[in-house]
Amino acid sequence: QVHLAEAGGGLVPAGDSLRLSCKASDLGFRNYHMAWFRQAPGKEREFVAVSIRPVTGGGSRLAPSVEGRFTISRDNAKKIVYLQMNTLNPEDTALYYCAASRAPLTAIRPSNMYRHWGQGTKVTIST
Repeated sequence: QVHLAEAGGGLVPAGDSLRLSCKASDLGFRNYHMAWFRQAPGKEREFVAVSIRPVTGGGSRLAPSVEGRFTISRDNAKKIVYLQMNTLNPEDTALYYCAASRAPLTAIRPSNMYRHWGQGTKVTIST
């Protein structure tokens, strides 16, 4: 059974950094796009970033709201995907989820294209 385990959330002041990690188990990691989504209280889940699977060319995509501040990376040997978050602000406060998909590149942003999800890690940014 596929298991995605997020870690690294916490409470930090605005301007600080955090690095989230997501460890995958029982997943053909290299064959999956690995993404981060987030859901703030009272809001819908939104796409944050995706690391494209190597067989489709690799690389990454970021949501405009985090471009220039967040970086996504993956370690295929360890089956871990990371989200480095810099210059955090209160609007980044949310539950952050890791997800895996084999969708076409044209469909890697919608959450309904992701089959496997972690339980989430909470990120809180104080003013």
